[in-house]
Amino acid sequence: MAQVATAIQRMIDATNRGDTEAFIASFTDDAYLVDWGREFHGHDGVARWNETDNIGKQSQFEVRGARRNGDEHVVTLEVTGNGYNGTGDIVFALEGDRIKRMIIS
Repeated sequence: MAQVATAIQRMIDATNRGDTEAFIASFTDDAYLVDWGREFHGHDGVARWNETDNIGKQSQFEVRGARRNGDEHVVTLEVTGNGYNGTGDIVFALEGDRIKRMIIS
């Protein structure tokens, strides 16, 4: 199993702590987040998704696997909380030390 990139681990840790400010700061200003076809853009979009689907639902993430696919990072997360519960892959693209794209499908 590949190691989880630092930027992604910061997002996971912020979620598990319930730290909204740190969660949003782990994304680039022009981030693109897709959750099963629902699209969110920039910090405002990430903040909306976080409130409706992540920290706002007391989500907790546990890494079950990680691999690289070219420039993409694929992380298998087990999610628990008061929203979605289950395990699935999330595909990330990074820019510097932050998340540029996060695709949940």
